[in-house]
Amino acid sequence: MQKNSNRMNRIDEELKKEISNIISYELKDPHITGMISVTKVVTTPDLRFSRVYVSMINAKSNKGNLARLKKCSGFIRSAIAKKVNLRTTPELIFIFDESIEYGSRIDSIIENLSKEWKDKKDENEENNNEGKN
Repeated sequence: MQKNSNRMNRIDEELKKEISNIISYELKDPHITGMISVTKVVTTPDLRFSRVYVSMINAKSNKGNLARLKKCSGFIRSAIAKKVNLRTTPELIFIFDESIEYGSRIDSIIENLSKEWKDKKDENEENNNEGKN
């Protein structure tokens, strides 16, 4: 079972790398805006389907970009078939990955909390210094 899992991990990573290159350099769709990065690929064990998780930065419309990627999935799949040696090339299912947005939201919350904590700490130190004088 472990050998098969390692094989699937290698396939997923190879597909991730190739899909990212195809989207960045070969896909010439003017309606796709912003920077699109492939964050994760999960392929079924029978190699029929691959869920491709993408995140978008500086995109005009995330839903519009995702719809255009779904329309271009045939081109991307045929380009993968030329580059990756698999018996069957999986059908691509694009899914929007919100993990980067979620992570940046968590970072901003932590930053705000640390500022508040620092401000309260400074106030306490000022109050302690006034009490000593």
